[in-house]
Amino acid sequence: MESKIGIIGGSGFYNIEGIGKIKTFEVKTPFGNPSDKFVCGELEGLEVAFLARHGLGHKVLPSEINYRANIYGMKKLGVERIISVSACGSLKEELKPLDIVIPDQFLDRTNYGRRMTFFGDGIVAHIQFAEPVCPHLSKALYDAGRKAGAGMHLGGVYVNMEGPQFSTKAESNLYRSWGMDIIGMTNLAEAKLAREAEICYATLACITDYDCWRMGEVRETVSLEMILQNLLKNVDVSKNILKAVLPKLAGSRTCGCGSALKDAIVTRPEFIPADTKKKLELIIGKYIK
Repeated sequence: MESKIGIIGGSGFYNIEGIGKIKTFEVKTPFGNPSDKFVCGELEGLEVAFLARHGLGHKVLPSEINYRANIYGMKKLGVERIISVSACGSLKEELKPLDIVIPDQFLDRTNYGRRMTFFGDGIVAHIQFAEPVCPHLSKALYDAGRKAGAGMHLGGVYVNMEGPQFSTKAESNLYRSWGMDIIGMTNLAEAKLAREAEICYATLACITDYDCWRMGEVRETVSLEMILQNLLKNVDVSKNILKAVLPKLAGSRTCGCGSALKDAIVTRPEFIPADTKKKLELIIGKYIK
């Protein structure tokens, strides 16, 4: 099955109800195994491919996720657009728990232990990444969320921390002083790899809590139980948004995501090792013969 819309489900989001004609695929990639099997089928009249980011049962740490295999697997299934659904913490008072942010920027605070590029091993490419998410897909998600009655925010900076521990108060307050909006542990690597794979990418960042900067300043305190309750509520809202947005994505893409690698590969073809060229055929094939 050639699936066109990819959905990556984060914490608490392990399946989608209503998918018809389901087929499950174990996708092999040159970069190892994805987080889990891909569930493909039809939803709202479109072909979709769903992947649980942390695996069924939530068994993969953010730092352990094989991001390259996940995105490569989406590419192999024919996906042209990826919608990421992720839990996050808020760094601003006005971004409340149960609100949903569609970030348009990222700040990297990982330790660089994650592989965030398909390139290397004899081939160099430098993609443009000033605007790291697809504006068309982001706007479609925002409009669908508004119609679904969700508290939507279009734009904002997502701090990608390492984890698995949550922030210290010092870190949380530092990010607030920088003007950051939300914080999570997974989305930057996906956005970078999706751009290299010429796949549109956007995030439904579902706020579960106020990180830790607000603890002790208000009557309620952040607890894991509260976070999990909000997480489940956000998942239900996100599923409604996905069903509303899918019919809007039936047409061809008009953004620049589908040609992101054009003029980005700087290694001359004759210098690219044969094994690397073969491994990346799916990614670079239309530019490097």
